[in-house]
Amino acid sequence: MPAVTFRDETATGRPVAEFHLAGLPAAMTVRELIRLRVREEVARHNARPSGRFHGLVRPDDAETELNGYRLREPRRIDWERQAGIAERAFLANGFFVLAGDRQVEDLDEEVDLTADPDLVFVKLVPLAGG
Repeated sequence: MPAVTFRDETATGRPVAEFHLAGLPAAMTVRELIRLRVREEVARHNARPSGRFHGLVRPDDAETELNGYRLREPRRIDWERQAGIAERAFLANGFFVLAGDRQVEDLDEEVDLTADPDLVFVKLVPLAGG
């Protein structure tokens, strides 16, 4: 059963954060991988709720900060809602995913985790002024 590394990088390739999950099936769709990643990061947050959330997408009523989001008050987060936000962000080019050395472009595209155990998530930041 493969172990996968989920890594966030800047657009210039600088690593920001990463975590590993073991015991995954040999292949999963991009949608399943995004949902798995979001479920894991929300579970980590909910285990010790704080006023800061480190995750792929911004929770409701949170403000963007460097490498995370500030919540108005410490609270639990709904992972399924966050997963839906993440799927929509992927479709709207809010971030892209690299599996090995290739960009995956479709939520239903299957990733062979035995060949591509490193997944890189690159958040895209809109340019100021349009």
